[in-house]
Amino acid sequence: MNILPITELNKALNTDSGKVVSEAEELYHVQLEAAVSDIAENCKEKPIILLSGPSGSAKTTTALRLKSLLRRNGFGAHVISMDNYFLPLNGLSGEELIKIDLEAPSRVDIPLLKEHLERFWECLPTQLPVFNFADQTRGEGELLCRRENEIIILEGIHVLNPSVTGDIRQHSQGIYVSVRTRLSNQNKLLHPSMIRLMRRLMRDRLFRGRKTEDIIRAFKSVQRGETLYIMPFKDNAAFNIDTFMSFEAAVYCNKLLPQLQEVNKDFELYGTVRELLDFLENIVPLPTSIVPDGSIVREFVGGSVFSY
Repeated sequence: MNILPITELNKALNTDSGKVVSEAEELYHVQLEAAVSDIAENCKEKPIILLSGPSGSAKTTTALRLKSLLRRNGFGAHVISMDNYFLPLNGLSGEELIKIDLEAPSRVDIPLLKEHLERFWECLPTQLPVFNFADQTRGEGELLCRRENEIIILEGIHVLNPSVTGDIRQHSQGIYVSVRTRLSNQNKLLHPSMIRLMRRLMRDRLFRGRKTEDIIRAFKSVQRGETLYIMPFKDNAAFNIDTFMSFEAAVYCNKLLPQLQEVNKDFELYGTVRELLDFLENIVPLPTSIVPDGSIVREFVGGSVFSY
């Protein structure tokens, strides 16, 4: 377990914040390069990459960065989101929707996903689905036909679960991404899941207009799903990538602090709010402008070169 004391972080930020950013980005890049090297070496036998991780782990940016690196190394690559294989929920009553576990593998159209994975392996034309979260419907997307020298990167929370992806495991490699480093403040440690919660608080306020309290409530349900449906299968991955960025909490400070300080102390999960405040109030803030446009942090603060 890696631990970064806030005192050390603040000293480094005050000395040379640009160096802190570049070193953090390089640590992440080195992990991607190692994965790409192995993917390239085994691409004929295992051209399908199953990339999983809990919510807020930067799966999407990691998948897109891998795609970019693979293409630089002469390999065609396509990123596909498992979310597009969710079963439509339009037409269900409110009571029916309440009974559905939105984090469970049963949300996925498993037969269709397994069929498509086999078609990808066999280089057959495949009509990709597109899921519309606004109205919970699913339509048709692009027609994809993988060439023999191309790689498919399937990213989603359940892709390392063999009951979801089936026999394709013999033609695939798994990658598990998450935050693995803890911040420390005196005798207190901040669990990596709290960094992921910071990311969701930034993203969901910015891109989805959600209230702070609602994001925190939802995260508790998400964590339950992670324990039940994601963590048991992380050992199926050949690579583990730590997506922690040493500078990211400092970047979130300017917007997250006032957002959290507005939460009423009577909020039933105020303990979580207080835990985040105890760390954020003691970190030297950084402007968003310091974040590279290809950084995973841009997935949560906006301004990325990638489209999500």
